[in-house]
Amino acid sequence: MFTEERRQVILSALSVHGSTSVADLSRMVRSSEITIRRDLKALAEAGLVVRHRGGASVGRSSMDEPSYLEKAIVAAEEKLAMAVLAAELVEDGDVIMLCAGTTTQALAQRLTRRRLMVATNSVLVANALFDAPDVEVLLIGGILRGSIRGVIGGEAEKAVARLRFHKVFLSGNGLTAANGLSTPNMHVASIDRAAVESAKRVMVLADHTKVGVDSMVQTVPTERIDTLITDARADQEELDRLVSAGVALRMAEPADGVGMPADTPARGTAR
Repeated sequence: MFTEERRQVILSALSVHGSTSVADLSRMVRSSEITIRRDLKALAEAGLVVRHRGGASVGRSSMDEPSYLEKAIVAAEEKLAMAVLAAELVEDGDVIMLCAGTTTQALAQRLTRRRLMVATNSVLVANALFDAPDVEVLLIGGILRGSIRGVIGGEAEKAVARLRFHKVFLSGNGLTAANGLSTPNMHVASIDRAAVESAKRVMVLADHTKVGVDSMVQTVPTERIDTLITDARADQEELDRLVSAGVALRMAEPADGVGMPADTPARGTAR
């Protein structure tokens, strides 16, 4: 396969799957992993893909917002493992907020046998907890945004601001130590910020495709993040910077659907 043809196949695979590994691409185009890394480097320099340790994801501008269906297939196994770890941070009797996102949806599915009050602006989270006998669900009302399957808007923000949570769990489209958690949409950022302002502790769920990436609008500054739950493919240098900034790290690895915890204590004063 010629170079341009091979790189077009790589771009096509990423457009379908969102992200994939060097090993999978190597098998797909029947080329060595060294060749694939060289291709990914060239495509990244052209702004067409985003490289990650062991693979790459489809390139986007900081203003692009992926659809729910696109997000649902990216790092799916990692998100399930991250949800297992995140569930360990929830205690019976907690009042929590689960913001809209595919990873918080996976977390909600792990909480159906718990005794909790859960506020959410996500119709998917609410649906996951529909039959949970001891979970009281407060579904925030407002303007439905299809791309996140969640509610946004001024009335939703006011409703969240009147509440108080032990913990908020949220995701985003990018996370860096320099700029914190970010998203391409200012309205999504606004309701996430309202949830953070109402919470004692902030738990961010960000898989490897988001770590080291900046999106347009900051949601949560790094110093406000208490715990990051991510997966083992996340960029280690960026993780080191986040830990140095005081963020506690919990690492998940997909293993038959079970997350394998590897805690790194935060430096500095616990919040």
